[in-house]
Amino acid sequence: MHTTPPSLLMRLRRPDEERAWVQFVDLYTPLLFHWTLRLGLQEPDAADLVQDVFLVLSQKLRTFTYDTQKSFRAWLKTVLLNKWRDRRRATLPMAPDGALDDVAAPDDAGAFDEAEYRGYLVGRALEVMRAEFQPATWQACWEHVVAGRPAAEVAEQLGLTVNAVYLAKSRVLRRLREELQGLLD
Repeated sequence: MHTTPPSLLMRLRRPDEERAWVQFVDLYTPLLFHWTLRLGLQEPDAADLVQDVFLVLSQKLRTFTYDTQKSFRAWLKTVLLNKWRDRRRATLPMAPDGALDDVAAPDDAGAFDEAEYRGYLVGRALEVMRAEFQPATWQACWEHVVAGRPAAEVAEQLGLTVNAVYLAKSRVLRRLREELQGLLD
């Protein structure tokens, strides 16, 4: 395993942690892109907005201090929505007095479902982490934990011991907890 701190958010504060940024971008690009599409943007506009959000994040996360009493996801969503609103303001027709014309905005509160976020984040973290493990280790954990198959059955199928299946499960889940520390608030 790596020797950097377990929290991805903490690693992002260090300027020499390119790997942490790669992991963060891999983890969050599809989610941010999904959120932009839910705001009604077309794919090219969504991609531009996600790029703008990462530009803001590259500046903000270097000094960001995670507060366990607050939601990282809510903060991330706020950054995205603020960039989206900034873009809309820049392209909306202005009234003669300089005020924005009335424009309907989506219901921000209902746009991002908590269960959807958590499920997506765990799934994406697993996808990103998969390359860190030997195929047999990954498959043993997946079959036992996700597919719900008994350890003895998985061990027999993969030519492992039952103990090896439990060890695989332990290693992958420990790494998953490290990867998601501070992100599932």
